[in-house]
Amino acid sequence: MKRIFVILLFLSGTSCAIAQNTVLVQYSMGVPTGDLNDFVGSASFRGFTVDYRKMVQPNIGVGFELGWQVFYDARPFDTYSIGNLSYSAKQWRYNNQFPGLVAVDYYMHPGERINPFAGLGLGTMYSFRYTDMAQFRFQETAWHFALRPEIGVLIEASPGVHFAVSGKYYHGFEAGDLEAQSYFALTLGFDFAR
Repeated sequence: MKRIFVILLFLSGTSCAIAQNTVLVQYSMGVPTGDLNDFVGSASFRGFTVDYRKMVQPNIGVGFELGWQVFYDARPFDTYSIGNLSYSAKQWRYNNQFPGLVAVDYYMHPGERINPFAGLGLGTMYSFRYTDMAQFRFQETAWHFALRPEIGVLIEASPGVHFAVSGKYYHGFEAGDLEAQSYFALTLGFDFAR
């Protein structure tokens, strides 16, 4: 965790030195949908994203997004069937989602104090799902083709410092043994480069 903090601090610091580029560091809260909701029904307050955009036009940014969202749920003591085996125990379910996307954002009011934007990301999402029951661990992994629409707003707090609030929907298409994995995310962050 300390390494992640150091990397985020470095990225947010370097964003000030990059002209016409932006690095956005965001805290992410996720709500699972579809198959992911069936596996882990609880909202997640453990996530972050780092977005980089190169401003190719005053209102268009092109770049990438890297993120990590952890979903967790505890299930009561019961009998669970996995394949053709049945186990009686309490379950702890985890699902880690790691999106890596190429992204394009359109900024509606560049240079103004309040700047709404919309974006689209395409790429991959790695899912690492596991269930702990007593001394057993059952896990599944998959690389999904992923699509992520986003809407948000940048709010200027002071010259060169912006707060960001956005809503994102991540959809990783069916891959391997996992069905489609999807979730909504509300992100809050800072952009120091504008």
